[in-house]
Amino acid sequence: MTLPVATTVTALRATIASWRREGLRVGLVPTMGALHEGHLSLIRHALRKADRCIVTIFVNPTQFAPTEDLDKYPRQLARDLDLAGASGAHLAFAPSVGEMYPDDFATRVKVAGPALGLETDFRPAFFEGVATVVTKLLLQALPDCAVFGEKDYQQLCVIRRLAGDLDIPVEITGAPTVRDAFGLALSSRNAYLSVDQIDVARQLNAILRETATRLAQGADTDEALDIARADLLAAGFRSVDYVAVRDADVLAPWSSKREGRLLAAAWLGQTRLIDNIPVPPA
Repeated sequence: MTLPVATTVTALRATIASWRREGLRVGLVPTMGALHEGHLSLIRHALRKADRCIVTIFVNPTQFAPTEDLDKYPRQLARDLDLAGASGAHLAFAPSVGEMYPDDFATRVKVAGPALGLETDFRPAFFEGVATVVTKLLLQALPDCAVFGEKDYQQLCVIRRLAGDLDIPVEITGAPTVRDAFGLALSSRNAYLSVDQIDVARQLNAILRETATRLAQGADTDEALDIARADLLAAGFRSVDYVAVRDADVLAPWSSKREGRLLAAAWLGQTRLIDNIPVPPA
């Protein structure tokens, strides 16, 4: 069965209204398309919490800086619809840029708190773009729940804070990162990597796991992070934007008595990879 597609907010809301009349719970999975198993796991996760699942497919221009890969970001709508439908989604919302951002669009959502530092140090406009589009999607659909992957852990924390601060009545749920057999987090940007680069990329998670173990065993934090950066460069990464450990709940500075989150971003050739793993209290 072909997955139905809504391309306007009016059509999206009409379908949701019909589900509401039947008393059905609605889940939302926002994506930028180029779906892989990580995205499909979010759909399945949503269906454990809701009767109907909407997957959004929209490459959001406001979260890309002028120097980033907006134009070459993979777009494969027909394949995405097949994959989403086979995974149980009931509707795709695939709006145009004009539908989401009309010519007179003049509003942006500014975020702080968990949005400060890490990604913001290197992509200063990123979370404003994410916050704006996610706020729109949540209000356009008003689902019971929305599911986001833990691979983008800082983004998940930002969206949770956003929904709470703005009193958006949607349960924001994180779903575990999906990895290949060697621990590499699945990402649409992995498609940019050569076979040799994939082997290097798989070292990112391995080095993070080693670092998390050191931290949990009480190692000096700065020393452990310095070793991780050096190990990433020695493994073949071109540069390291950050390796940092933060409080798992709010991304504040980490106390070893609380659960932490170890986060990293590093460049492999022209591709920027991110990953994160939990750090148990020491």
